[in-house]
Amino acid sequence: MKTLQILLILAITTTTAMAQNALPPNTIDVTGEGIVRVVPDEVTINIRVENTGENTKTLKEQNDATINEVLKFLKKMDIADKDVKTEYMNLNKNYDYNSKTYTFAANQSLSVKLRDLKKYEAVMKGLIDTGINRIDGVSFSSSKEESLKSEARKKAVENAQMKAKEYASVLNQMVGKAVSISELSNPGGPRPMYKMAMMDSSSGSGEQTIAPGEMEIRTTVNVSFLLN
Repeated sequence: MKTLQILLILAITTTTAMAQNALPPNTIDVTGEGIVRVVPDEVTINIRVENTGENTKTLKEQNDATINEVLKFLKKMDIADKDVKTEYMNLNKNYDYNSKTYTFAANQSLSVKLRDLKKYEAVMKGLIDTGINRIDGVSFSSSKEESLKSEARKKAVENAQMKAKEYASVLNQMVGKAVSISELSNPGGPRPMYKMAMMDSSSGSGEQTIAPGEMEIRTTVNVSFLLN
Protein backbone atom coordinates (compact mmCIF):
# COMPACT_ATOMS: atom_id res chain seq x y z
CA MET A 1 0.00 0.00 0.00
CA LYS A 2 2.81 2.38 0.95
CA THR A 3 4.61 1.54 -2.27
CA LEU A 4 1.47 2.32 -4.24
CA GLN A 5 1.18 5.74 -2.54
CA ILE A 6 4.81 6.56 -3.38
CA LEU A 7 4.31 5.60 -7.02
CA LEU A 8 1.15 7.70 -7.17
CA ILE A 9 2.95 10.74 -5.73
CA LEU A 10 5.81 10.28 -8.21
CA ALA A 11 3.34 10.02 -11.10
CA ILE A 12 1.54 13.21 -10.04
CA THR A 13 4.84 15.07 -9.59
CA THR A 14 6.12 13.90 -12.97
CA THR A 15 2.87 14.83 -14.69
CA THR A 16 2.90 18.29 -13.09
CA ALA A 17 6.53 18.89 -14.12
CA MET A 18 5.81 17.76 -17.67
CA ALA A 19 2.79 20.05 -17.86
CA GLN A 20 4.87 22.99 -16.66
CA ASN A 21 7.58 22.21 -19.20
CA ALA A 22 4.96 21.97 -21.93
CA LEU A 23 3.76 25.54 -21.29
CA PRO A 24 5.08 28.03 -23.83
CA PRO A 25 7.63 30.53 -22.46
CA ASN A 26 6.50 34.02 -21.60
CA THR A 27 7.47 36.32 -24.48
CA ILE A 28 7.02 39.89 -25.59
CA ASP A 29 6.53 40.42 -29.34
CA VAL A 30 7.35 43.78 -30.87
CA THR A 31 7.89 45.38 -34.27
CA GLY A 32 11.02 47.42 -34.88
CA GLU A 33 11.70 49.89 -37.66
CA GLY A 34 15.02 51.06 -39.04
CA ILE A 35 15.33 54.08 -41.33
CA VAL A 36 18.42 55.35 -43.14
CA ARG A 37 18.41 58.47 -45.31
CA VAL A 38 20.92 59.32 -48.02
CA VAL A 39 21.24 61.62 -51.02
CA PRO A 40 21.20 59.48 -54.22
CA ASP A 41 24.31 59.39 -56.40
CA GLU A 42 22.85 57.43 -59.36
CA VAL A 43 19.91 57.89 -61.72
CA THR A 44 18.21 55.60 -64.23
CA ILE A 45 16.58 57.18 -67.28
CA ASN A 46 13.83 55.21 -69.05
CA ILE A 47 13.45 56.12 -72.71
CA ARG A 48 11.32 54.83 -75.57
CA VAL A 49 11.36 54.92 -79.35
CA GLU A 50 7.95 54.66 -80.96
CA ASN A 51 6.83 54.81 -84.60
CA THR A 52 3.47 54.16 -86.23
CA GLY A 53 2.55 53.27 -89.79
CA GLU A 54 1.20 50.61 -92.10
CA ASN A 55 4.42 48.77 -92.96
CA THR A 56 5.96 46.75 -90.14
CA LYS A 57 9.30 46.39 -91.92
CA THR A 58 9.61 50.15 -92.28
CA LEU A 59 8.67 50.67 -88.62
CA LYS A 60 11.33 48.24 -87.46
CA GLU A 61 13.95 49.94 -89.63
CA GLN A 62 12.99 53.33 -88.19
CA ASN A 63 13.18 52.06 -84.63
CA ASP A 64 16.46 50.23 -85.26
CA ALA A 65 18.03 53.35 -86.76
CA THR A 66 17.14 55.47 -83.73
CA ILE A 67 18.24 52.82 -81.23
CA ASN A 68 21.52 52.49 -83.09
CA GLU A 69 22.08 56.24 -82.73
CA VAL A 70 21.23 56.03 -79.03
CA LEU A 71 23.74 53.23 -78.42
CA LYS A 72 26.48 55.02 -80.36
CA PHE A 73 25.86 58.21 -78.38
CA LEU A 74 25.96 56.37 -75.03
CA LYS A 75 29.29 54.75 -75.93
CA LYS A 76 30.60 58.19 -76.80
CA MET A 77 29.53 59.35 -73.32
CA ASP A 78 31.46 56.42 -71.75
CA ILE A 79 28.30 54.74 -70.45
CA ALA A 80 29.18 51.08 -69.76
CA ASP A 81 27.30 48.36 -71.65
CA LYS A 82 26.10 46.88 -68.35
CA ASP A 83 24.28 50.15 -67.60
CA VAL A 84 22.21 50.09 -70.80
CA LYS A 85 19.39 47.55 -70.96
CA THR A 86 16.55 46.81 -73.37
CA GLU A 87 13.42 46.66 -71.24
CA TYR A 88 10.93 45.56 -73.90
CA MET A 89 10.00 45.58 -77.61
CA ASN A 90 6.37 45.75 -78.73
CA LEU A 91 4.48 45.66 -82.04
CA ASN A 92 0.76 46.43 -81.82
CA LYS A 93 -1.87 46.20 -84.55
CA ASN A 94 -4.60 48.84 -84.49
CA TYR A 95 -7.79 49.15 -86.52
CA ASP A 96 -9.13 52.52 -87.68
CA TYR A 97 -12.91 52.24 -87.96
CA ASN A 98 -13.18 55.48 -89.96
CA SER A 99 -10.75 54.52 -92.70
CA LYS A 100 -11.31 50.79 -92.17
CA THR A 101 -7.57 50.18 -92.32
CA TYR A 102 -5.01 48.65 -90.02
CA THR A 103 -1.97 50.48 -88.69
CA PHE A 104 0.89 49.29 -86.53
CA ALA A 105 2.74 50.81 -83.58
CA ALA A 106 6.28 49.59 -82.91
CA ASN A 107 8.12 50.67 -79.78
CA GLN A 108 11.26 49.74 -77.93
CA SER A 109 12.26 50.78 -74.42
CA LEU A 110 15.75 51.24 -72.97
CA SER A 111 16.91 52.02 -69.46
CA VAL A 112 20.14 53.98 -69.02
CA LYS A 113 21.85 54.08 -65.64
CA LEU A 114 24.11 57.04 -64.89
CA ARG A 115 26.61 56.53 -62.09
CA ASP A 116 27.73 60.14 -62.35
CA LEU A 117 24.92 62.67 -61.90
CA LYS A 118 27.07 65.39 -63.45
CA LYS A 119 26.49 63.73 -66.82
CA TYR A 120 22.72 63.98 -66.55
CA GLU A 121 22.16 67.17 -68.58
CA ALA A 122 24.54 66.21 -71.38
CA VAL A 123 23.13 62.68 -71.62
CA MET A 124 19.52 63.81 -71.57
CA LYS A 125 20.11 66.41 -74.28
CA GLY A 126 22.05 63.91 -76.39
CA LEU A 127 19.32 61.28 -76.09
CA ILE A 128 16.70 63.70 -77.33
CA ASP A 129 18.95 64.67 -80.25
CA THR A 130 19.22 61.01 -81.32
CA GLY A 131 15.51 60.99 -82.14
CA ILE A 132 13.85 59.28 -79.17
CA ASN A 133 10.25 60.41 -78.77
CA ARG A 134 9.35 59.21 -75.28
CA ILE A 135 10.92 59.64 -71.82
CA ASP A 136 9.04 57.40 -69.40
CA GLY A 137 10.67 58.76 -66.27
CA VAL A 138 13.76 58.75 -64.07
CA SER A 139 14.48 56.92 -60.82
CA PHE A 140 17.22 57.66 -58.30
CA SER A 141 19.34 55.15 -56.40
CA SER A 142 22.47 54.90 -54.28
CA SER A 143 25.65 53.00 -55.00
CA LYS A 144 25.81 52.21 -51.26
CA GLU A 145 22.33 50.70 -51.11
CA GLU A 146 23.36 47.26 -49.79
CA SER A 147 25.40 48.66 -46.89
CA LEU A 148 22.58 51.11 -46.13
CA LYS A 149 20.07 48.23 -46.03
CA SER A 150 22.34 46.45 -43.55
CA GLU A 151 22.46 49.57 -41.39
CA ALA A 152 18.66 49.86 -41.53
CA ARG A 153 18.29 46.23 -40.37
CA LYS A 154 20.52 46.84 -37.35
CA LYS A 155 18.55 49.95 -36.47
CA ALA A 156 15.30 48.00 -36.77
CA VAL A 157 16.46 45.33 -34.28
CA GLU A 158 17.74 48.01 -31.87
CA ASN A 159 14.39 49.77 -32.15
CA ALA A 160 12.55 46.53 -31.38
CA GLN A 161 14.71 45.89 -28.32
CA MET A 162 14.14 49.43 -27.05
CA LYS A 163 10.37 49.01 -27.39
CA ALA A 164 10.42 45.66 -25.59
CA LYS A 165 12.39 47.14 -22.65
CA GLU A 166 9.96 50.05 -22.40
CA TYR A 167 6.95 47.73 -22.23
CA ALA A 168 8.62 45.37 -19.74
CA SER A 169 9.76 48.18 -17.43
CA VAL A 170 6.14 49.23 -16.86
CA LEU A 171 5.46 45.68 -15.62
CA ASN A 172 8.64 45.61 -13.49
CA GLN A 173 9.97 42.77 -15.62
CA MET A 174 13.13 42.17 -17.61
CA VAL A 175 13.65 41.42 -21.28
CA GLY A 176 15.62 38.26 -22.04
CA LYS A 177 17.22 36.98 -25.22
CA ALA A 178 15.49 37.07 -28.59
CA VAL A 179 13.87 33.77 -29.59
CA SER A 180 12.71 34.72 -33.09
CA ILE A 181 13.33 37.47 -35.65
CA SER A 182 11.51 37.93 -38.96
CA GLU A 183 11.90 40.70 -41.53
CA LEU A 184 8.84 42.15 -43.21
CA SER A 185 9.12 42.67 -46.95
CA ASN A 186 9.20 46.19 -48.31
CA PRO A 187 7.70 46.01 -51.83
CA GLY A 188 8.14 49.70 -52.42
CA GLY A 189 11.92 49.61 -52.05
CA PRO A 190 13.90 52.73 -51.25
CA ARG A 191 11.67 55.76 -51.36
CA PRO A 192 12.86 59.14 -52.64
CA MET A 193 12.10 62.13 -50.42
CA TYR A 194 12.31 65.34 -52.38
CA LYS A 195 14.04 67.70 -49.99
CA MET A 196 17.15 68.84 -51.80
CA ALA A 197 17.71 70.26 -55.26
CA MET A 198 20.82 69.74 -57.33
CA MET A 199 22.04 72.52 -59.59
CA ASP A 200 23.66 71.87 -62.94
CA SER A 201 27.24 72.98 -62.40
CA SER A 202 28.31 72.05 -65.92
CA SER A 203 26.38 74.90 -67.50
CA GLY A 204 26.97 78.52 -66.71
CA SER A 205 23.28 79.30 -66.42
CA GLY A 206 22.96 77.91 -62.90
CA GLU A 207 19.49 76.59 -63.71
CA GLN A 208 17.90 73.92 -61.55
CA THR A 209 17.72 70.85 -63.77
CA ILE A 210 17.45 67.80 -61.52
CA ALA A 211 16.31 67.20 -57.93
CA PRO A 212 17.53 63.84 -56.60
CA GLY A 213 16.06 64.56 -53.18
CA GLU A 214 16.81 62.24 -50.29
CA MET A 215 16.30 58.47 -50.39
CA GLU A 216 14.73 56.70 -47.44
CA ILE A 217 15.67 53.06 -46.93
CA ARG A 218 13.35 51.40 -44.43
CA THR A 219 13.41 47.96 -42.81
CA THR A 220 10.78 46.50 -40.49
CA VAL A 221 11.29 43.42 -38.29
CA ASN A 222 9.20 41.38 -35.87
CA VAL A 223 11.16 40.22 -32.81
CA SER A 224 10.03 37.96 -30.00
CA PHE A 225 11.92 38.30 -26.69
CA LEU A 226 11.74 36.17 -23.57
CA LEU A 227 10.02 38.01 -20.74
CA ASN A 228 11.60 37.37 -17.33
